[in-house]
Amino acid sequence: MEEQMAVSARVQQWEWLALLCLAGAVLLWGTSFVATKAALNGFAPMTVIWLRMFMASLLVLVLRKRIPAPSYRTGDWKILLFLCLMQPCGYFLLEGYAVSLTTSSQAGMISALVPLLVIIGAWVILKEPLSIMGGVGLAVSIMGVVWLSLGSSPNENAPNPALGNLLEVGAMVCAAVYIVVMKRLSTRYSTWWLTGMQCVAGAIFFLPGAWMSDFSSAVPASAWLAVGYLGLFVTLGAFGLYNMAMTMMSAGRAAMSINLVSPVALLAGWVMLGETLTAHQLAACGVVGVGVCLGRKG
Repeated sequence: MEEQMAVSARVQQWEWLALLCLAGAVLLWGTSFVATKAALNGFAPMTVIWLRMFMASLLVLVLRKRIPAPSYRTGDWKILLFLCLMQPCGYFLLEGYAVSLTTSSQAGMISALVPLLVIIGAWVILKEPLSIMGGVGLAVSIMGVVWLSLGSSPNENAPNPALGNLLEVGAMVCAAVYIVVMKRLSTRYSTWWLTGMQCVAGAIFFLPGAWMSDFSSAVPASAWLAVGYLGLFVTLGAFGLYNMAMTMMSAGRAAMSINLVSPVALLAGWVMLGETLTAHQLAACGVVGVGVCLGRKG
């Protein structure tokens, strides 16, 4: 009896730790859209991505001795390469340009698609069953995203919201595939080792693009602060915390927490950038939310 109570207490401790990790990741991700907007005021999209990867890589090098060595198996390089192609390469490439074309609020709202896309990814990659309700939820959410994009007019902060939202959807597809593959690898690899590897891979991948981008010497201090926040806290911290949480619960349960990124992004965009949503855009966001809820019931 005492043994069972001790096991139950340990499980609850791990559960609380996982929830705290997810809360930290959600807060960092939700505010990352605002930070990206601020960084883009001084740097080109490619430069922003490379700088955040470079800064995160420097921190990884400093902490490398504290990161457990991986349990590598022959052929793992193919999975690791695919993981890096999804995130950071595909994910940050698409999202970097998406946020430059749409508002941070709309980009953050589209992130609610990730949990449903994870279910689809698990169906394709892990051969997990896909419920009818899950498919309906995904379809409804996509309809909401389309409505959100069609109801958005270009302005100074969002020169091409339709294209930006489409690119953000592509980034979320990359994120969902990344989550499924990460879940498989996390049984043998330290999540912090995988996160660090991705930072270094991203710094190498985005270097040519950053090198060819225009660089102004008159970059505002706010842009540098935003890049530092993205690199040291979001790129390494958010993904590291989320990956840790995935080792303590299922990929589907962990992915559902990403739904909270949307309200955090909306609130941050309103408070820090003065962004607002029209009645049509709010209704479209509601449709996305309904789709997510339907998918969860499946």
